[in-house]
Amino acid sequence: MADKVLVGAIPLLYVQSITLSEGYRVERILGSRFAQATQPSTKTIAIEALLLGPDRLAVKKALEVLALTSRALLSAAGPALAASGIPVVCGLTLSLDMQITDLRFAQSVQKRDAFDVSLTLQHVPRSSLTALLGEAADLALAAGSAPVPSVPAPGPVPRAPGPPLG
Repeated sequence: MADKVLVGAIPLLYVQSITLSEGYRVERILGSRFAQATQPSTKTIAIEALLLGPDRLAVKKALEVLALTSRALLSAAGPALAASGIPVVCGLTLSLDMQITDLRFAQSVQKRDAFDVSLTLQHVPRSSLTALLGEAADLALAAGSAPVPSVPAPGPVPRAPGPPLG
């Protein structure tokens, strides 16, 4: 399982996967046959999670409200959302100015007491200041997590041939 993810103020505790996709605008250099990536053009985060327990319906409704707020009611939303969009905080990224573009729920016979949720968020910068703050926060997350070991170091394994197995 992936780390826990915070989407706005909503914690997703049972995240199965998170995918960060970034695209870059490539433009030709005037008078040359060369091209250069000039700026990021899209940033998308896709999250697959399970909603478990007695609060799964409340979390489902909270995600639906957040999606509606981010799409249709952004100007009427709280001042924090109107200024910075939806923040996404996890071990992979700290991204501000996100907007929910796709939200799907599924329930199956095998998982009657759980909902599968799939959501996609896209970066929609509100201002260059919040875009810079978001990138600075993401860099601070990367710098702060660098000294924290995530897996144990591999142990030395002798590489000498031995008797055949079997």
